[in-house]
Amino acid sequence: MKGFLSVLGLLASLFTAQHLVAADANNEEKALWDALRSPKHFALMRHALAPGTGDPANFTLGRRETQRNLSEQGRQQAQRIGALFRENGIESAQVFTSEWFRCRDTAELLGLGAVTPLPALNSFFRNYEQKEPRTEALKRWLSQRDMDEPLVLVTHQVNITALTGVYPASGEIVVVAQDAENGLRVLGSIRTDL
Repeated sequence: MKGFLSVLGLLASLFTAQHLVAADANNEEKALWDALRSPKHFALMRHALAPGTGDPANFTLGRRETQRNLSEQGRQQAQRIGALFRENGIESAQVFTSEWFRCRDTAELLGLGAVTPLPALNSFFRNYEQKEPRTEALKRWLSQRDMDEPLVLVTHQVNITALTGVYPASGEIVVVAQDAENGLRVLGSIRTDL
């Protein structure tokens, strides 16, 4: 009987620990959504699921058939992410995107408002010499934004990693604060591929 009670006690403590971890994760995610609804914060989002890596050798910016595109699962993921924004009180936003179709399609499928291409969000995966100039151009652009209303930037893993140090999954939302003294500060991220 003593052994049985010990096992029950262990299971109860494991259940309690898991419950506390889940509660902490929910509180953290709520805080990130709260931040996105407040001034001087923005969402930096990797495009939804697009199988493969990089783009074909014949890549051409304005031609969909030469690019890696969203899968049907990626299109559904982008729509779910848009619903997630709305569930968390963000009905509309300023939405800017890379000119790559997988980013443009993700941005449009969010359904948060008009989508504007922003070359500073374009990938430099095949042109790594563009890493610094493109990242600096994005920083300059961000420094000129007032960010009084929700702002969503849809881009690529390399761009997000260069700007924040975060290596996001497809559809992951990195929440960033714009701080006058310290520049940009990552508050955390919201996974959407689970």
